[in-house]
Amino acid sequence: MIEEGSKSSKSMVEKRQLFMEMRAQNFDVIRLSTYRTACKLRFVQKRCNLHLVDVWNMIEAFRDNGLSTLDHNAEINVSRLETILSSIFYQLNKRLPTTHQINVDQSIGLLLNFIVATYDSEGHGKLTVFAMKAMLATMCGGKILDKLRYIFSQISDSNGVMVFAKFDQFLREVLKLPTAVFEGPSFGYTEHSVRTCFPQQKKILLNTFLDVLMADPPPQCLVWLPLMHRLANVENVFHPVECSYCQSESMMGFRYRCQQCHGYQLCQSCFWRGHASGPHSNQHQMKEHSSWKSPAKKLSHAISKSLGCMPMGEPPHPVFPEAAERPQDLAHTTTLESPSRLDEEHRLIARYAARLAAEASNSTQCPPTDLSFNFDANKQQRQLIAELENKNREILQEIQRLRLEHEQASQPTPEKAQQNPTLLAELRLLRHRKDELERRMSALQESRRELMVQLEGLMRLLKDEEQKQAVQTGSSPHSSPSHSASCTMPMPIRSTSAGSTPTHTPQDCLAGVGDDVLDAFSQGVPRNLRNDLLVAADSITNTMSSLVKELHSVDDGLEDEECNMRNGREKAESE
Repeated sequence: MIEEGSKSSKSMVEKRQLFMEMRAQNFDVIRLSTYRTACKLRFVQKRCNLHLVDVWNMIEAFRDNGLSTLDHNAEINVSRLETILSSIFYQLNKRLPTTHQINVDQSIGLLLNFIVATYDSEGHGKLTVFAMKAMLATMCGGKILDKLRYIFSQISDSNGVMVFAKFDQFLREVLKLPTAVFEGPSFGYTEHSVRTCFPQQKKILLNTFLDVLMADPPPQCLVWLPLMHRLANVENVFHPVECSYCQSESMMGFRYRCQQCHGYQLCQSCFWRGHASGPHSNQHQMKEHSSWKSPAKKLSHAISKSLGCMPMGEPPHPVFPEAAERPQDLAHTTTLESPSRLDEEHRLIARYAARLAAEASNSTQCPPTDLSFNFDANKQQRQLIAELENKNREILQEIQRLRLEHEQASQPTPEKAQQNPTLLAELRLLRHRKDELERRMSALQESRRELMVQLEGLMRLLKDEEQKQAVQTGSSPHSSPSHSASCTMPMPIRSTSAGSTPTHTPQDCLAGVGDDVLDAFSQGVPRNLRNDLLVAADSITNTMSSLVKELHSVDDGLEDEECNMRNGREKAESE
């Protein structure tokens, strides 16, 4: 009795193992139910190694286990389900290289317990063929387009028109998946689920079916399905952008950019948890990015788009012919479709048998040496074919292994991006210095512009003063100018109170000009003002020249630092 109790408790622990591991991931902190559901189902898919099984391999497994000929409502017991799962994962290990083999028994146990908990919660020990097909076709790997085409082939009639009752049955089965991961209140099945997907259409063909389920956004009850595929596509996408909340210098997965706050970006972890800082609010509209484009690529993309060099938008899926498709169960690889073709096959078999009988009768007249020679030749040919097939299988495994190693080596990781923190700190300091120099250069350019305006006004003033003195003294306009105690300069003029007469002194006339100019006018003795003003302009020019040289040196330092970082990253990737 004690042994039976320990065995039953161990069995219960094994059944709850997947759910306990999922709870340990703390997915419930994600505030949006769509992302929460997609993350949980993606975890189940990867933990059970279903992401390694393509949808076409799954269809092949259905055919090999005789499920293609069974009615959708036929029931299978748990032992046969375990046999089907065993064939799926053992065939998967045959396709995988030896360095990437999976634990078949563990995958079978986890997936079997999840399916039983999802579709046999009452403990009857049986489930329908359609429920198993819908679950495995939805949770396996592969493209969503291929999955939806297979699902449509299972719920359509011989004319290629969707049967609403079968689609309702599909929704009833597939929406048990969110319920199994405790998201039933958001995505559980209701009687109105079918009409929420197709509220107006009466006759649903394949293209219409794909348009609706692959739309943006898709139907509310299935919105988690395309998101789960997008999650799989962006898991290894690297964004060299700093998160505005957690200050992480890089992002993996999705990237979210606020449409109202300039330059405000969040990583997927902060966005999913509702984090916000500064003027940003969770109510602001965010744009989801699944890839990273450098500013140069963005510019070239925008130019190509504006010039019409690339299409403005692509359809979500290719357009398929309206004729009814052959059911995608791969049954046509082993069986025929119609009685007429079956009769034709029988005639071909009979004709081939008669030909073999004729050849056998002729061979009896041949010498025994010919028979032995033919037998040996056939044996050698079969051995050669077997050797070639083994060699081909080894080559395919090696190609698959090299492809996986190349993909793993080409995937960027945060460690590669953050391999030299000292170099990154120096690079940030140089960029900060460059920004300061650019601001200082802008201020000096503004000062130079103002000085040139003042120079122009003072040159006009000197010319007018020379003409006035020439008129008073009767000398030539080109004689040396003399400086009087008062002058009437056109710029700048101070405002005076009402009723008073404005008077202009040299100091009033020179309000707002530089120190060199004031010094030139403050001298009582005659002085060459042009030289003084030119000296002031030269000092500004020399300062700007030195500033430009310093700015160029900082740019060269930045380029050297970035080159060193790029060489270090390439060296690390090659290692």
